[in-house]
Amino acid sequence: MATIKDVARMAGVGTGTASRVVRGKGSVSPDKLERVRQAIDALGYRPSHTARSLLYGRSRMVGVYIPMLSGTFYTAILAIIDAELRGAGLHMMIGFGTGKGEARREAVDGVNLLLERGCDGVIVLTSPLQEEDLALFGERRRRLVALNYAVRSIPEQCFTVDHVLGGRLAARALLGQGHREIAVLAGPWAVQDNVERIEGFMCELEAAGIDTAAMWVSEADFSSSAGWSAAHELLASGTRFTALFCANDEMALGAISCFYEAGLRVPRDVSVIGYDDAPSAAYSAPPLSSVRIPWREMTASAVAELLNLCDGGRRPVVREFPVSVTLRASLAPPASHANPAS
Repeated sequence: MATIKDVARMAGVGTGTASRVVRGKGSVSPDKLERVRQAIDALGYRPSHTARSLLYGRSRMVGVYIPMLSGTFYTAILAIIDAELRGAGLHMMIGFGTGKGEARREAVDGVNLLLERGCDGVIVLTSPLQEEDLALFGERRRRLVALNYAVRSIPEQCFTVDHVLGGRLAARALLGQGHREIAVLAGPWAVQDNVERIEGFMCELEAAGIDTAAMWVSEADFSSSAGWSAAHELLASGTRFTALFCANDEMALGAISCFYEAGLRVPRDVSVIGYDDAPSAAYSAPPLSSVRIPWREMTASAVAELLNLCDGGRRPVVREFPVSVTLRASLAPPASHANPAS
């Protein structure tokens, strides 16, 4: 392993000069500075993380903020981010909310913490951050990208899809199978993309002549356990329904589990459609129909844009992402026999 003395010898400078370059302290001529940097690269010398930040002006760390550290949804996205960053020679630092405090304040504090820890930039996922919150970050907001939501003042730094359309497509899938008695399990109303997908879903049903005001609608926290509990409440309510739309796949899988325990079979007795088309959707029993969001493409472009903002690069970036429905075995025409809730 190379030492600081090896670096000094290759650069043709004294050890003290090489050390000043690595520590970022003291006066060094531009010529010697460049020679020491070249020697460090050639020898593969690895100074401490702090010293590398001082040497190159970048920490080569990217922060990622997620609202909560639970479930499988964020795990898949974090894996994509990590792969993209490692391919560029960078690493990620994760900050996350607890789900117990005020989500907006947690997001502001989390992003600030990542920036204060020296991250070159931050990726923020599905955040409750508001327009005015960006002002709190000052110039540092120029090194922030938003994934799965949009902020008007930084449109080029936002990577999301048309969630209203996603909700409409879910409704069309159910209507196309002949369903008219439909229940809805929404995510938290404080999450903008959830509001948008439910809005699109309801608008499409209303256009088909369905009285959405009379529908069973419940709010849950996007987890499988919340999906199970909500499905249990739905069955206990005696509400007549032949299909359930869940605002994410994890809640849909929890609901399917509850229906199975209650003796109902999907899709014979009730159809279920989710949202996101997470990797687990294809392997549930039965495989889950879901609105497909192109997470890999969207995440890769968000990472590329952030790196461009950090180093002035020109990596290709895509900004339009199609939404579609993946039809699987959890969706079928409604049964002609008894109400599944009875």
